Order: sequence, then structure tokens, then C-alpha cells
Amino acid sequence: MQSLDHDSVSVHIEAPAATVYELVADVTRTPEFSPEILRCTWLDGATGPAVGARFAARNKVPNRPPWTNKPVVTAVEAAQKFAFARTEKFAGTVEWIYEFEPDGSGTLVTESYRVTDPLSPIGWFIIGVLFARRDRRTDLRVGMEQTLERLRQAAEREHAGKHQDRTGDSR
Repeated sequence: MQSLDHDSVSVHIEAPAATVYELVADVTRTPEFSPEILRCTWLDGATGPAVGARFAARNKVPNRPPWTNKPVVTAVEAAQKFAFARTEKFAGTVEWIYEFEPDGSGTLVTESYRVTDPLSPIGWFIIGVLFARRDRRTDLRVGMEQTLERLRQAAEREHAGKHQDRTGDSR
């Protein structure tokens, strides 16, 4: 059986923490960044991030039909931290955390997860045997690396556009 408890990946993004935070905290934009997310929509009348707000996330991985889970936002600290937890039958609870720290002229962004309720043996059987995800820890790490790279590109593009709008500079 695989082991899954926590992991993290960090990247420097040449944009202010507020810009990067806004992209991450707008969960409807998550499909632009995450290779495992097809769609996210706020639920229960929520229109943005707030502790306790829920959203529906449509997920995908190879060898498995797409499925929906309903994470709940667990931390909202503008330009500092955004987190949510998802619980699925047999798959336990995983909290996803994004932290933003000033880093020179940009921001050090760390994406991490921690398993707060472990996957059951049935969950591991489903993931490993039925859906052939033999190394979910590596899958998640590669996904975080891809997510942060896509986030970096979007945030730097957005920041450059805002800078150009303010200065009139067309560099």
C-alpha cells in the first residue's frame, strides 16, 4: 500500500503576493493551473473565498472517469495564505495549502498538502488497482509542480499587464 501524508513545492513568482493570492483564491480559475481539475464552481451562494465556503471541484486523472468533490475553505488570509480541505468516501481528508511570502521583488509561493484523515485500504485499492495510480505521492508532486509553473506564468503575465497599464510602458 502507498504512503501519503504530506508534501510541498515552492516557486518564486515575479509578482506581488496580492496578485498571486487573488489567482489562487479564485477557485473558478483553478482549471487554468491544475492538471487534475476540470472545473470549480462556488456552492451555497458563495461568490468568493471565505472560511467555511464550499465549492464543487470536477477532477480528472488518467484511467478514471472524472468525479466531483466538494472542498471547504479552511484559511483565507489575503496575500498570505489560502487553504481548503476535501473529504471523499474511502479517500480520507486532504487539506491543500497555499502560502505567499515576500521574496525580493516577487513572492515565494508554496503549495502543500497534508492528509488529516488517511485513505482507507478500500481507497488505496480503488486508486492503485482499479485506476492504476501506482504512485499517488509522485502524481501529486508532479501536479503541484505543474500547477505552480502555470500559476507563475499567469501571475507574471497579469502583473506585467497591470504594470504596463499604470505606466503606459509597452515593454
